[in-house]
Amino acid sequence: MKQPNPITITNARIVTPDGVQEGSLRLEDGKIAAVGYAAASEGESLDARGKLVAPGLVDLGVFAVDKPAFHFGGITRAALMPDQSPMLDLPSRVSYISKSGKPDFWVHPLAAATRGLEGREIAEIALMRDAGARGVSTGRQWIADSGVMLRLLQYAAMLDMPVVTHAEDAALVGEAVATAGEYATRRGLPSAPAEAEAIAIARDLALAGMAGARIHFRQVTTRAGLELVRKAKASGQQITAGVTPAHFMLSDLATAEFRTFARLSPPLRSEDDRQAVREAIADGTIDVIASGHDPRGPEDKRLPFADAEPGMAGAETLLAMTLSLVRDEVIDLPRAFDLVSRNPARLLGVEAGELKAGLEADIALIDADKPWVIQSAKMEASAGNTPFDGQPTQGSVLKLWKGGVEVAL
Repeated sequence: MKQPNPITITNARIVTPDGVQEGSLRLEDGKIAAVGYAAASEGESLDARGKLVAPGLVDLGVFAVDKPAFHFGGITRAALMPDQSPMLDLPSRVSYISKSGKPDFWVHPLAAATRGLEGREIAEIALMRDAGARGVSTGRQWIADSGVMLRLLQYAAMLDMPVVTHAEDAALVGEAVATAGEYATRRGLPSAPAEAEAIAIARDLALAGMAGARIHFRQVTTRAGLELVRKAKASGQQITAGVTPAHFMLSDLATAEFRTFARLSPPLRSEDDRQAVREAIADGTIDVIASGHDPRGPEDKRLPFADAEPGMAGAETLLAMTLSLVRDEVIDLPRAFDLVSRNPARLLGVEAGELKAGLEADIALIDADKPWVIQSAKMEASAGNTPFDGQPTQGSVLKLWKGGVEVAL
């Protein structure tokens, strides 16, 4: 799909890493041609009427591709986790997935770190990289065998590929569905200590340091885990960390009525941990906010809390929840789009995620103040299992372009 005509978006509030500036944006041949001022000499012209013009979101670590849901949320690219059926542990599967969303949505596969994601035998990572994989992932699981994890990190470092890992010590977590504490005890839920996260992070940091590898902790959700990340960054280690909106918006109090939409992995944490996540977003310890999009139907969610599958449909609420941090003065707009666009694009090595001349014209026109109510029954995703069901929010995408071509919303 090729951009048919140049487009000039005028009278816009343009979000760049250096700040928000008023001006115009020019799109030509699928690329950003000019930022700040561009004369509408030929082609189409669109008056943004003072609304935000921002890079399309790059969602790092989703479990399903629901294009209508991603487009609703302003997401133009997503890194797909290897936990698929079949697993993304062969080059042929990675190659197929890398072509699956085009032309109006790009999927960047993450290669399975081990065969079948069983944590024992390292998969054909180099071949999967050549087939289109943008990183390596342990999936929903932590690799318990330190020898396997070290070899994986060494191999990934040799290939200059980031390793996206889940951070919970599997032996401590077991079959737990909640974080150990007052609420889990009152409800009689199988629980694991929050320290399971910090223990996993500490080991993986040590191994990544030995291997000289780039490691990304997909979700860091506890104060202790975040402090380890903070110290590792200060020492110069190649580490990035992410989180999903659920862990900066909600605490384990959300499990009070056994609502399985709040059954997540990792589970919701204490209020102190929630506040620690918000502090880490503000001070730069957290690099990426991702949706963790994992839609689950009634057969997985209409069960007792301990039997329900973890996961949430997050693509449609990612932008609005991130903008809530701007309204709460936790971060500013440039930082918000660093978290959901620029940083994940850089981690994946794709030329997008920023409004800069020469990069892909993945663009979102956004009304940051437009109010709406999140309704699980009306979501575009294949299932509407959101813990934010019924919550009023603000921030909506008005128009979306992928490679300079407008996407139907």
